[in-house]
Amino acid sequence: MYETILFDLDGTLTDPGLGITNSVLYALEQMGYSLPPREALYRFIGPPLLDSFQQFYGMTLEQATRAIALYRVYFAQTGIWENVVYPGIPTLLEQLCQAGKRLLVATSKPQVFAEQIVEHFGLNTWISGVAGATMDGERTKKGQVIQYALTKYAVNPANALMVGDRKHDIIGAKENQLDAIGVLFGYGSREELTLAGASALAESPQALGNLILTETGDFLWKK
Repeated sequence: MYETILFDLDGTLTDPGLGITNSVLYALEQMGYSLPPREALYRFIGPPLLDSFQQFYGMTLEQATRAIALYRVYFAQTGIWENVVYPGIPTLLEQLCQAGKRLLVATSKPQVFAEQIVEHFGLNTWISGVAGATMDGERTKKGQVIQYALTKYAVNPANALMVGDRKHDIIGAKENQLDAIGVLFGYGSREELTLAGASALAESPQALGNLILTETGDFLWKK
């Protein structure tokens, strides 16, 4: 039985699409880039920003670092609140807590922002701990964040499950010997999550709860 469930934040517990894309648009505009359609920036949701600015816009490390600083100017003041909890998530978290599960957040978003979001939206009613990235770039990869969460909260990987919407969540979980489930109501595709090695997929928070809490779900994971 899983004792601890680690949740990604963006695209899993909340939909941050507006805030993140507005922050990226602000950074690109300040740096003189042509502004793409908002939909083209959804791929920024999930991966570390440093990687995304370099990969998607061919920026050097120095340019990407500047872009992140500009991104945070907008995000810290406005973008952080352009966010919404997915319908069904509070009910899911309540069910898991009632079943005796310990719930944590493991996100590539800087910890200071993640903690503010969890508190602002009342998710700390059920979430007992948050592990995020560092602002200085020392801890940004999902595998690093998960490892930090396991250590900080004394989690046994054999009794823990990672839940996320992007391949980085699945890959990071596997790097730390965790089982992982992909959710399809976020920003990752079925193909992306399957290729990354997700043990199973959930199309809704309700389906996710069923997988975690039923004997069938446990059977899927513990082979």
